[in-house]
Amino acid sequence: MTDQTATRPGRPRRGRAAGAQEPAVGEPGTATAEPAVEAETLVGYYRQMSLIRAFELRASEMYQRARIGGYCHLNLGEEATVVGLMAPLAPSDYLFTTYREHGYAIARGASPGRVMAELFGKRDGISGGWGGSMHLFDKEAKLYGGYGIVGGQIPLATGAALAIAQRNGPGPDSPAVMCLMGDGTTNIGAFHESLNLAAVWHLPAVYVVVNNGLGMGTSVDASSGEPDLYKRGASYRIPGARVDGDDVVAVREAAHAALERARNEHQPMLLEAVSHRLRGHSVVDPARYRSAEDVEAAKKADPVPALRERLVASGALDADAADRIDAEAEAAVDEAVVFAERSPDPDVGKLFSNVYTTPVPNAPHQLPGDPLFAPGELEEHVAAR
Repeated sequence: MTDQTATRPGRPRRGRAAGAQEPAVGEPGTATAEPAVEAETLVGYYRQMSLIRAFELRASEMYQRARIGGYCHLNLGEEATVVGLMAPLAPSDYLFTTYREHGYAIARGASPGRVMAELFGKRDGISGGWGGSMHLFDKEAKLYGGYGIVGGQIPLATGAALAIAQRNGPGPDSPAVMCLMGDGTTNIGAFHESLNLAAVWHLPAVYVVVNNGLGMGTSVDASSGEPDLYKRGASYRIPGARVDGDDVVAVREAAHAALERARNEHQPMLLEAVSHRLRGHSVVDPARYRSAEDVEAAKKADPVPALRERLVASGALDADAADRIDAEAEAAVDEAVVFAERSPDPDVGKLFSNVYTTPVPNAPHQLPGDPLFAPGELEEHVAAR
């Protein structure tokens, strides 16, 4: 599969839109010295981004080798957005994601082995093998999906924010909800209904649009009457901000400000991270709807080598140290694949486990090939009639 990147027709990659309440966006590649504490933090971000990059490249390989089934959507090219959004989340915060969520699970603390095992559909996977690539779930990490239905996570995230508002008053210790979505999701009804309720009920929710310029293969400008997506909350008096999704620090600062507002004021916010993806919509999408010029422009904006160059230029890393980080990421992904391969397959007899949280009448229980009635059950059923 060729390496392809997303386009943003008619949309500048950097800079501020008029009227946006947005934080300053740093420009990668500057040679100014990084403050010591920030340099150490940036190295940690690069370590995470390198791991996510290596994981997603290997996931693509494993999919093409038929070790991963179903659909598979990758975070390739969006690593700065992923790490920047996850950095300010507190352990008590709740995260609802799209089906493009492998990197978010890893940045939230899930082991690469458990995530890869889930992609393989194995018992040791993060969701026990039930979810696969699009439905990662980890209650301990408060990662509540992975949703295959576009926008399916938005009403549920809004409901979680309502529960928080009912149980906790505003304050620094109050949890917040972060709800991720793609740019195409902003056109569905649940987006507008949820934002309206969040405004009316003063909910501690941060809605994040990861704007890679394309809803599958349709550009934002071609599908949206208001292509400045951070403005979409204005109808509900929800403030919005746009941030450069290729700058991990800018994303972190914007997310931190939005989360603090959610915690301390119980007020929602809409954040738009202008990011990109280096492949098609899914692993099997050749992305022929992109021009060669757009592909090349997006490659040049790749946030992983950009951060590496920034750290080397500032003296926070040298080339050998950066190479070691990349090698460690590759080794961790090697171990993740081995872990996934060795993990047992799920027990077929537990296929219908966890369908409901509590027992309900007439819950499904039959496996393929099972008889419709147990011995004697049919006779009892006929006699009762």
